[in-house]
Amino acid sequence: MEWITLILTVSVVIISFHLLFGKSHPNAPPCIRGWIPWFGAAFEFGKAPLHFIQQARAKYGPVFTVVAAGKRMTFVTLNEDFRVFFTSKDVDFEQAVQEPVHNTASISKDNFFESHPTCSAIIKGRLTPGNTAMLSPHLCEEFNDHLESLGSEGSGQLNELIKSVMYPSVMSNLLGRCNSPSSALSRQEFLEKFTTYDEGFEYGSQLPEMFLKEWSNSKHWLLSLLRKMVIKSEETLYSESDRKTLLQHLAASISEQYLPNYGLLLLWASLANAIPVTFWAVAFILSNPTAYKIVMDQINSVLGRQDKQKTKVTLDDLQQMPYVKWCIMEAIRLRAPGAITRKVVRPLKLQNYVIPPGDMLMLSPYWAHRNPKYFPDPEDFKPERWETADLEKNVLLEGFVAFGGGKNQCPGRWYAIMELHMFVALILYKFEFAQLDPMPKPSPLHLVGTQQPDGPCTVRYKHR
Repeated sequence: MEWITLILTVSVVIISFHLLFGKSHPNAPPCIRGWIPWFGAAFEFGKAPLHFIQQARAKYGPVFTVVAAGKRMTFVTLNEDFRVFFTSKDVDFEQAVQEPVHNTASISKDNFFESHPTCSAIIKGRLTPGNTAMLSPHLCEEFNDHLESLGSEGSGQLNELIKSVMYPSVMSNLLGRCNSPSSALSRQEFLEKFTTYDEGFEYGSQLPEMFLKEWSNSKHWLLSLLRKMVIKSEETLYSESDRKTLLQHLAASISEQYLPNYGLLLLWASLANAIPVTFWAVAFILSNPTAYKIVMDQINSVLGRQDKQKTKVTLDDLQQMPYVKWCIMEAIRLRAPGAITRKVVRPLKLQNYVIPPGDMLMLSPYWAHRNPKYFPDPEDFKPERWETADLEKNVLLEGFVAFGGGKNQCPGRWYAIMELHMFVALILYKFEFAQLDPMPKPSPLHLVGTQQPDGPCTVRYKHR
């Protein structure tokens, strides 16, 4: 074992020497290297990545490189450069995410490069606005059923209440009723395992599993669950509909060996961001009396006096609640992902710089959405700013990049907006809420995914 340790030590020293003292391209962006070999600026960066980005941009300008844990991350923070990020042939999405995909879902490198384009095309094709319309009636039924399980009144953490409803509802809608947790015990077990997996996703994407025992156990529990889901999907014939579930569509094109693994990624993508965005949307509305009044006036005007247990919300109904949708889009803007990434595969010219191959090119929607040029008073919750967007034609505001861009734009964005719109309308129509905690701040700790609340948000609720 001593020779293995020696080889690893020498390798780390060589890499560290290259990163710290190796020659940079004469036109490379400013570089924050830190002073610890290999780790570079990892410790300072890891304390609060979002704050680090803000401070680095103020000091070094709109393009800068951070060396951390043996990797070079070059940040692009000027909106005028985003087109290059999304469309340049010198950067690659799949090469950027392949290693994190392998670490979080155990998908081999070769299979990912072979199957990802097909997988993405299937999801994009099945979650178009037209197909989303066919999924919405069943999703509404699921939301109704699980909202009623909250009881006529109670209290709890708003985030947890939303999870308890959205997790099983969305799973049933996309993966099939047979694959939604059917009992309170199974729902609780899934919620615990998925929450552990989700909260550790960013670390799991970068670190060996041996350092993340609890996260690793949750990951493999979920993979085992997805294998059972695949079997159920293959055995189940839906008498109420001839339509296949999204999981069944994937099964037609993805190898049986890796179908559960892609199913896990689908499950994470459909739940991990939707839950916190829904939380923020509801919390923002409840915390703003003016917004709350407008929202409730629209909801009550459209839904009228329906049966609260079986409230029917159609896509036509949602179109008549534009302000509710503006609130959701504003919540997405304010709590967008910390970073999205591409890998530089050929020297990339950006402004007056040349970014070398191998760098991870990083764009922060969180900070892009705080550019006052595109979003005046950027820290304020102003749903009315979305009045100038044509959301019915799926045209968003200039400068808004929460769903990415180019050919790798989020394939499920229209489904996500629809499910959030429907859920927010339903939960506010069915329940009155009283906030017992002040509005929490967003956590600055993570780059991956929507910002999580950095503190409790306890609410008391009762049926209307």
